[in-house]
Amino acid sequence: MDKNSINSIDAIITSIDNARLFITSKKTKSYRENPAKDIPESDMTPAEKSHAAALMRVNHAGEIAAQGLYEGQAAFARDPVIKEQMQEAANEELDHLNWCHERITELNESPSKLSPIWYSGSLIIGSIAGFIGDKWSLGFIEETENQVSKHLTRHLGSLPVQDKKSRKIVHQMRSEEEAHQENAKKAGAEELPSLIKILMKITSKIMTKTAYRI
Repeated sequence: MDKNSINSIDAIITSIDNARLFITSKKTKSYRENPAKDIPESDMTPAEKSHAAALMRVNHAGEIAAQGLYEGQAAFARDPVIKEQMQEAANEELDHLNWCHERITELNESPSKLSPIWYSGSLIIGSIAGFIGDKWSLGFIEETENQVSKHLTRHLGSLPVQDKKSRKIVHQMRSEEEAHQENAKKAGAEELPSLIKILMKITSKIMTKTAYRI
């Protein structure tokens, strides 16, 4: 087994070990200040609070999945510049994860109980994409972030209008997801086949509907 393969396996093992921390909602780094920190809480009905919390739980689950995807892809990246780009994006996604968790807690709810499944499944997918090659891995990132941005736009249309805290977080997340998409494109992303894009959408819908409730 060559050195690169050993390093990739070591990176995957480290990722799995680190996953215990953010899946159990423990801070894994000094992260950026929550963009909604200074926004006062809004008056919402119990139904509105429950809906907002469920949407933020979905977003939190998506950020758990993003950690798996980026870490799996970075572990097998050939180009050190691309590897660094993926790791920087993963750090921003970790900020998003922490912001979502804070908001879920403020709304007196809990993250998805299926977080280990979201992470492990995404780590496998990310590792496969990374193993195939950097351009295809970047293409996977570009399409993932494209779908995530559209998903966040739908959430902005569904969140209670008066829930300015959740909306501020989602706006910031969407802006950064769009930047990740553009960065992947500039780095030489290969466009994915239509069938792969459709399968990604189906998988995303399953996770979204499940995390909303569990």
